[in-house]
Amino acid sequence: MAALSPEFGDLVQIKKQLISVIGLCRERGLVHSAKWASELAFALNPLPMNEMPTPPPLTEEDVQDFDALCLAKSYFDLKEYDRAAYFLRGCSSQKGYFLYMYSCYLSGEKKKDDETVDSLGPLEKGQVRNEALRELRAELSKKHRAGELDGFALYLYGVVLRKLDLLKEAVDVFVEAIHALPLHWGSWLELCNLITNIEMLKSLSLPDCWIKDFFLAHMYTELQMIKEALQKYQSLIDVGFSKSTYIISQIAVAYHNIRDIDQALLLFNELRNQDPYRIENMDTFSNLLYVRSMKAELSFLAHDLAEIDKYRVETCCVIGNYYSLRSQHEKAALYFQRALKLNPRCLGAWTLMGHEYMEMKNTSAAIQAYRHAIEVNKRDYRAWYGLGQTYEILKLHFYCLYYYRRAHQLRPNDSRMLVALGECYEKLSQLVEAKKCYWRAYSVGDVERMALLKLAKLHEQLNESDDAAQCYIIYIQDVYSCAEPLEHVEVSTALRYLGQYYFKNKRYDEAALCAQRCCDSNDAREEGKALLRQISQVREQGEAASADVSHPCVFGPLSNNNTPVRRVSPLDLSSVTP
Repeated sequence: MAALSPEFGDLVQIKKQLISVIGLCRERGLVHSAKWASELAFALNPLPMNEMPTPPPLTEEDVQDFDALCLAKSYFDLKEYDRAAYFLRGCSSQKGYFLYMYSCYLSGEKKKDDETVDSLGPLEKGQVRNEALRELRAELSKKHRAGELDGFALYLYGVVLRKLDLLKEAVDVFVEAIHALPLHWGSWLELCNLITNIEMLKSLSLPDCWIKDFFLAHMYTELQMIKEALQKYQSLIDVGFSKSTYIISQIAVAYHNIRDIDQALLLFNELRNQDPYRIENMDTFSNLLYVRSMKAELSFLAHDLAEIDKYRVETCCVIGNYYSLRSQHEKAALYFQRALKLNPRCLGAWTLMGHEYMEMKNTSAAIQAYRHAIEVNKRDYRAWYGLGQTYEILKLHFYCLYYYRRAHQLRPNDSRMLVALGECYEKLSQLVEAKKCYWRAYSVGDVERMALLKLAKLHEQLNESDDAAQCYIIYIQDVYSCAEPLEHVEVSTALRYLGQYYFKNKRYDEAALCAQRCCDSNDAREEGKALLRQISQVREQGEAASADVSHPCVFGPLSNNNTPVRRVSPLDLSSVTP
């Protein structure tokens, strides 16, 4: 079990802290942090009356600002941000100051979004800016230098810096905000979006608080360190958070990231049973249903979410996936565009829209969509991979090599990235690198069972017949050993080559077995029959078969080309059935 903070030994104290921070976040309009804390608090046992935490005492400034705060907060809740800011101008309390600055920030964001929807298409959203950001930065930096910002105001300062692309300063400010107020999840989450690798994560000085374990689990998921993430989440379940829908959803997302589709679907269905009106993460659930081509289930999910709230980003993405599965790509793109009008920073919608433009052969729009996805999150391997595919279609192989490399860096053990890299190297005539990529793809677990075939065909092209035969042998053994449906065309390709290979090396028994297997498939039947006739003619002429078991063709040392192929026994086809 992954080591957790000793604070988890006192869940009553954690529940009290959660209840306290829920109140603090609600007072400041930080609804997402309040929701996260509320979901965790709900997963813990209720507190008795005498254990309930008391609200923090009011300061003199709080009392002076009380009426203005109550009025402004009511306007804030109605999304009348300018009106709220107007009545908070003279407030001196920290709560009043934060709400004033936050109202100014959200007013600028709202105006930016309105301008985007009114004047521009979704692919040009990045050109519109929040005009209030520079003024907010000037004001907050002045207070920051004077040491007058509390944890919430530091969080807002960090958000402003991130929006202005001052990322290094933003990281420092978010770390400062977390030290000032460790229980505010919003600061941890913003910091998570700025961490690019595990080295950067280890270099940060973070407070030893129980919430850090939730942050690390989330961070491991984002950095594709799924084993560590699952261990951390399992530890959190074991200490008392077994009822947390947040943790269940995060584990489901983690399984989705490693393409363990069955386990992910199981967890998402459990999540739907526990929280049937939940919309959050349902776009990820729909991706899984799409991959499995589960039309009925995806249709039900789309109709269900449309009834709950058809103007949520996740709902639009689910409906888009539904239409995409039905090959109605124009309609699908329309719903992804609608999702982006609702939230221009929706990573999934940008990526999915790129896929739809690819289906519609609109490569320039696809490139724009993928680039916007990368602007939102540079760790999105799907967008890098999508850009690689787009440039591959355009036959710009040096470009696609760059993007496939970036995707591979983010997903080093994903065979699809390695196969794509191998194909790219092959087209650039960098054959040694191509061989390495194909073999590595096979070694890490080739999900599409294409790497060995491509490696064998590459050896075949280079007249490296011994190595080609070895790859085909391993491929056939792997295919026959799994209970999945076979790609008979590819199996017959391998058998056809091995039949000729054994025949040339006078191993007529193995050649005959391969030829018989070829006769079982439609596309290689004629070649199989022809080879059997050749073998019978040779045997009639009395030519002896090779009895050299250490023949270099399959069993001996490989030719000097640095391709790591394991030693295998002679191909035994008599014991397997396709």
